[in-house]
Amino acid sequence: MQQQERKAYQYYDLVMALFVTVLLLSNLLSSAKIVDLGAALGPIAFIFDAGTLVFPISYIFGDVLTEVYGYKRSRRVIWTGFAATALMGFFVWLTGILPGESEWQGYAGQDAYDAILGGISGLIVASLVAYFAGEFSNSYVLAKMKVWQAGKNLWMRTIGSTMVGQAVDTTIFFIIATALGVFPPELMISLIATNYLFKVSIEAILTPVTYRLVNTLKAIENEDYYDRHTDFNPFKLAV
Repeated sequence: MQQQERKAYQYYDLVMALFVTVLLLSNLLSSAKIVDLGAALGPIAFIFDAGTLVFPISYIFGDVLTEVYGYKRSRRVIWTGFAATALMGFFVWLTGILPGESEWQGYAGQDAYDAILGGISGLIVASLVAYFAGEFSNSYVLAKMKVWQAGKNLWMRTIGSTMVGQAVDTTIFFIIATALGVFPPELMISLIATNYLFKVSIEAILTPVTYRLVNTLKAIENEDYYDRHTDFNPFKLAV
């Protein structure tokens, strides 16, 4: 077991980098634009923040990490993403309060900056809380299901864990973001419902891609980790 814990992997760092990139991009796009497709499912309008276009990919990477490398290494990646998001939020806020150069004020200006990125501090707060709860819920459910299912039916684990994780993440995110004034209250229910349906649907549609990534990495890394004796404490960083 100790020898396994010290094992070096070829693509673990790459998957981590892609995960963090998608996470940061989703936060930036969420602040930049709300998309309205002009359609509705009953009373629920298809309105979502632009970050929803890429955020589901982070859950695919999260599934791949837990399925191949195990919960403990996935936990380390989740904390890396948490730190990177907090760092981005701090510097976006710091840039916003620094005085702008006169020429920049003429063609862009503080109002434009505030309109697009001014709400990102509240967005980051909502994102960090929701991300922490959602990603760990997703990873925990997938790891437990893998042991229960003896590694069979990967599609049930990826979709099932995403349904739980995204329900937690999406609900917490929009409640906090709306309370902090990032999104108008009248859109909250539509945003929660539309984002949740969209994210889970993307996970389901991309299941063949998840299968390919998981099977390829398992073969290359010679790893198929089962969390039979794992300490699932989310606040530990050790692997």
